[in-house]
Amino acid sequence: MAAGLQAVRGMNDVLPDEAAVWQRFEDTARNVFERYGYRNVRVPVVEATPLYVRSIGEHTDVVEREMYTFEDKLNGESLTLRPEATAGIVRAAIEHNLTYERPLRIWTGGPMFRHERPQKGRYRQFHQLDVEALGFPGPDVDAEQIAMLARLWLALGLSGISLMINSIGDAAERRAHRDALIAHFERHRDVLDENAKRRLHANPLRILDSKHPPLQDAIANAPRLLDQLGDASRAHFDGLRRLLDDARIAYTVNPRLVRGLDYYNRTVFEWVTDALGAQGTVAGGGRYDGLFEELGGRPTPACGFAIGVERMILLLDAQGKAQAAPLDGYVVHAGEKAGAVARQVAETLRDHGATIVVHAGGGSFKSQMKKADASGARLAIIVGDDEAAAGTVAIKHLREGGDQTAVPIADVVARFAALNTSRDEYASL
Repeated sequence: MAAGLQAVRGMNDVLPDEAAVWQRFEDTARNVFERYGYRNVRVPVVEATPLYVRSIGEHTDVVEREMYTFEDKLNGESLTLRPEATAGIVRAAIEHNLTYERPLRIWTGGPMFRHERPQKGRYRQFHQLDVEALGFPGPDVDAEQIAMLARLWLALGLSGISLMINSIGDAAERRAHRDALIAHFERHRDVLDENAKRRLHANPLRILDSKHPPLQDAIANAPRLLDQLGDASRAHFDGLRRLLDDARIAYTVNPRLVRGLDYYNRTVFEWVTDALGAQGTVAGGGRYDGLFEELGGRPTPACGFAIGVERMILLLDAQGKAQAAPLDGYVVHAGEKAGAVARQVAETLRDHGATIVVHAGGGSFKSQMKKADASGARLAIIVGDDEAAAGTVAIKHLREGGDQTAVPIADVVARFAALNTSRDEYASL
């Protein structure tokens, strides 16, 4: 017997019950983004490999060992499944002159791909919501995006998510800091592990992320870029802090906070939680003012962030916020006339925003009521030929008990809404 086919390791199915939670989260996020004037854009999942080598950095972990890269057999072109979204958005903005007339606020979402060890909340195919503000030079848009995320956590009813911020300066400041880091870690070469030795001259900033125990003292005493900022970078960071203070958004300045991709400059930030163990970052981003030029465009300041959807779903579950919205009603019916009335009533309720399932496949009222109860619906709408002849339906609350209520069809919308008052949505935005 042939072996059964299974999903590729690290690329998971999202089944209907969980997908309903994803949809609620994504709908809430979309609503928040739109309230700040961010518009949707959709870019390809596959891009030319040089796009990521030039933008992310040749010596980053992503480019060196995590990208899914393959050769197009039709033309020999090297293509890559996107490991992140920002580079593709910038490529699209350059190609279509999106910032020629005015700055642009946009967002996208979908799957990303990195070949790394799968673990809880971190997979080879993972999903992100990605938000970008293109053409804005000041710290005000940095603060706007941080405030937008704070509003999202509130809308989702989440707590215990804290903000860390840092400045990694501009290119010249990072070069000076890079030289200082190399010199510092050269003096501590005896405690460097193989990863740190490999990164020492290629990307020493990433050594600061190392969890290797013998390295921690050397990392703690390493030169801090925050102490070496020039006037412009310092003014930008001070401006961001004032704006966050004005908005009463609590934060911690973490001088060791960096991002894993080379294109970042000045502001970097992460929203983190201790509820998910090692995978504590649920959203992160910062500025990337030089990326447009690096990819052949004109100088364009920019700032953005990404939210890991899988981690958000885990956090919603951990805080008891991952219940999918139940069905409002399940219609059971028996008899030819009753079937026609059942479908008519269902369509009327749907016209008024209710989520309704009409039983299909026949069966007795008893078996249909079992299916109604198993569906998770709040209310059952019951139609037999007697009800159909009388121009009524019966409504029964499946979660709170009680008798069936006979309702004239003309009054079904108002009565259904009155019985459905326990509907629970995410907090008001």
